[in-house]
Amino acid sequence: MKFRKIMTAAASLVLGAFVLSGCDDNKTANTAAPTATNGELAGNITVWHSFTQGPRLEVIQAAANDFMQQHPQVKIKIETFSWNDFYTKWTTGLASGNVPDMSTALPNQVVEMINVGALQPINDVIDTLGRDKFSAAAINEGTVDNQNYSLPLYSHAQVMWIRKDLLAQNNLTVPKTWDELYQTAKLLTKDGVYGLSVPMGTNDFMATRFLNFYVKSGGGSLLTPDLKVDLTSPLAQDGIKYWVKMYQETSPKDSINYNVLQQATLYYQGKTAFDFNSGFQIGGVKANSPQLLEQIDAYPMPKINANDPDYGIETSNIPLVVWKSSKHPEISKAFIETLYQKDRYIQFLSSVPVGMLPAVSGISDDPAYKGNPVIQQFAHAEKVIESAVRTGTAIGYEHGPSVQGGLLTNQHIIEAMFQDIVTHGTDPMAAAQKAEKQLNELFATVTAK
Repeated sequence: MKFRKIMTAAASLVLGAFVLSGCDDNKTANTAAPTATNGELAGNITVWHSFTQGPRLEVIQAAANDFMQQHPQVKIKIETFSWNDFYTKWTTGLASGNVPDMSTALPNQVVEMINVGALQPINDVIDTLGRDKFSAAAINEGTVDNQNYSLPLYSHAQVMWIRKDLLAQNNLTVPKTWDELYQTAKLLTKDGVYGLSVPMGTNDFMATRFLNFYVKSGGGSLLTPDLKVDLTSPLAQDGIKYWVKMYQETSPKDSINYNVLQQATLYYQGKTAFDFNSGFQIGGVKANSPQLLEQIDAYPMPKINANDPDYGIETSNIPLVVWKSSKHPEISKAFIETLYQKDRYIQFLSSVPVGMLPAVSGISDDPAYKGNPVIQQFAHAEKVIESAVRTGTAIGYEHGPSVQGGLLTNQHIIEAMFQDIVTHGTDPMAAAQKAEKQLNELFATVTAK
């Protein structure tokens, strides 16, 4: 696969810095200060990750501590950033050289990183761990010209979360279509509970995610096959109007500025009847409203018509990457390999049970993994999510990984479009045409490498 190149504002800054510093895309990252003379790994590396929750953050730190104990001449510095802060951090930091040796990322971001020559291939790590253990689709999300630049650490997918008690109390069934969801959510918007919150904050990509849910359920995409944004098709327009209606009738008005955490917190606290998320919902409810754990469950995404095919919605294979500027890629690669050691890997996944599904085969059937009480309690939800993982793609990746898919989520233009419609009463078609023009003007800078 060969990506077409696109010049974002961040990429322009980065490439300008490359020119000034004389960076050569053909130079390997292995030329800097290697191991100690006795053959032991030696050197300092910095690891960035976005595991801000305590349990999995602690597992990564413990893994680093064990690694440093086994390799006394290695120092690992770990820095943690939210996913949104991470994007800003690397796009601005690359120009100044302030990037880590290795990091987590989001799938859409990896394509941008590859596009500006920020990463180095890690084919050798994948082969050492066992290429056949990983999903080919997940590996392909970070592959260009047979060079693998990322490997998945865990997988999850977006599904619909419900409140069983609220449905039972009102003699309602689990919605199977978007219209059923609207009717049900509207009925449940009472007594201090909202049917469904619709987030539109411009510091996140939640409105893009919600619109993608609707469009994907109808067999469509927010991108055309030639990678132009499509917000004016009948399907996309129906989706835009649907979410505006839901916002107006089933959602708190503050959600116009919600990001992912604010959105999820309402469900955690029992203030929404429905939400869309991965298995991370379980840990959030447990921490905020443990009395509701017995009342939540996951179901497939609604469809436009109940008998429509299952098109697959949104899958996220959260990857690890090694940065090209790393002076000690051999240390980063060795550390990555230790994260997949079975006992540690299961411990990591178990820090957010059902939220993080195995990205390698042979784990989900392991007794140590299956024996987790949360996984046993939410066996139905895990099955629903596993099915969604197999059929979905990252947002905008229906036609393969692309920088255009990344721009859909990272530029927040669709969020601004929704806010324009809601706040100013702008006609949905006019607002969509404006957003289309903005995004396609960014896409128009695509050129062959």
